[in-house]
Amino acid sequence: MAATPATAMQANPPHRYVDDDCPPRQLDRALAARLDKAIEKVRRQAGIPGVVAGLWMPGEGSYVRATGVADRATGAPMRTDMFVRIGSETKTFTVTALLELVDDGRIGLDDPISDYVHGVPDGNRITLRHLAEMRSGLFPYTDDADFQHDLLSDPKRSFTPRQVLAYGFKHRNTFAPGTRFQYSNTNLVLLGLVVERVSGRTLADFLERRVLRPARLPDTLLPETFEFPRPHPHGYTNQTLSGEVADSTNWNPSWAWAAGAMISDLNDLHRWAKTVATGTLLRPRTQAERLKMLPTGHPGLRYGLGIFESGGWIGHNGSIPGYETVTVYLPSREATLVLMINTDILYQGQEPSSLLARAITEIVTPDHVYDRPVPLK
Repeated sequence: MAATPATAMQANPPHRYVDDDCPPRQLDRALAARLDKAIEKVRRQAGIPGVVAGLWMPGEGSYVRATGVADRATGAPMRTDMFVRIGSETKTFTVTALLELVDDGRIGLDDPISDYVHGVPDGNRITLRHLAEMRSGLFPYTDDADFQHDLLSDPKRSFTPRQVLAYGFKHRNTFAPGTRFQYSNTNLVLLGLVVERVSGRTLADFLERRVLRPARLPDTLLPETFEFPRPHPHGYTNQTLSGEVADSTNWNPSWAWAAGAMISDLNDLHRWAKTVATGTLLRPRTQAERLKMLPTGHPGLRYGLGIFESGGWIGHNGSIPGYETVTVYLPSREATLVLMINTDILYQGQEPSSLLARAITEIVTPDHVYDRPVPLK
């Protein structure tokens, strides 16, 4: 039976290939067919509406596909040229901005956060490095019950950085700085404030000038409200007060700000994967600091400064109500993998984007399997 347009794999879609990557020839047909089958299997099992997958392997070719739907109501197909909310991949941009200020000699990684932001619990002992490597001990504001209620009661409301921090600062710190790993958006909101304080610019403006333009990422932005460039898929989440699935496309991501509010597309994420993993915007010494990966307590995952390593793949994932992404680079093969999906609903306790990344890497790089079994919140 022929596949319907909503579920068919879109092969050879229109796509702009960057000029410093592998040539735009397709992967071996048999290999591509295995990937098609694996992606579709995970998509159906996990109930993912739509998937965009990009894989670039120098010397072997590339694989760019879209499958499923961008809009469940109309059945409009997922497309490879769509913008998506990239969630916590934002952290790679914010930390890059911070590290550029380190390169400028304007801050030091071991400066205490209290030098830049007042009112941080134990702020005289928590360094910028602790914040970037998720070892500050500050309570994650997204775990606060009042924050969750306030956000989900009105998902289109705007939050300021200080407002979201206040939810976290109500709680005692969870451990002494530097002693443990705990993923916390509180850390990155503080680093966003540091960038603004030191640069004298808004975070969005500094990112545009110092990160996005030099990296040649014309379709990446930190939105000021719930603006969302078109075309974009509808996003679906069960992060609601009732637990029922909702369309989160136009929810306001201001609460995530420097930790998770950015928007991008496949082409830009393709370019960014190599840029952030190899440190082309930073001095070599600074990039080396960034890539000092430390254990997280989660098997298969080590974390550096706003970047992680899983199975040899370096980069970050993103999850925000309605959307998930993965953007990673494998230095040993100079390979890049980018995934974009329009749901964040867990499947058997796992992020659907991680299931896809694992299925793909088991096929193309069996010695380097992306394996993140535990969601980071």
